[in-house]
Amino acid sequence: MSLDIYHTDKEIVILAPIAGITQDDIKVSVTDDVLIIRGERKAAEEIAEENYYTKECFWGGFSRSIVLPVEADTKNISATFENNVLDIRIPKVEIEHTKIIKIKA
Repeated sequence: MSLDIYHTDKEIVILAPIAGITQDDIKVSVTDDVLIIRGERKAAEEIAEENYYTKECFWGGFSRSIVLPVEADTKNISATFENNVLDIRIPKVEIEHTKIIKIKA
């Protein structure tokens, strides 16, 4: 599965064009900092292997895992599927990179 992943100031965007499936054939989940896209592309009919001239399309189950950056707000992910493109939006949260520690006397 091909993906475009980019970010703006406010969010991380994942775009996945997935032909030959419906919205019900896709599952998106997140565990800790890993986003997983799973699905299954079903062939309309069974064709015997010896009848193919060429076979470039993939049919069957697929999965893709993406490790998210620490600033990803995994509690507020949204996803849409329109015109065979899965569009996942993940808001960013401000991460404190440097913390000053006061030394006690």
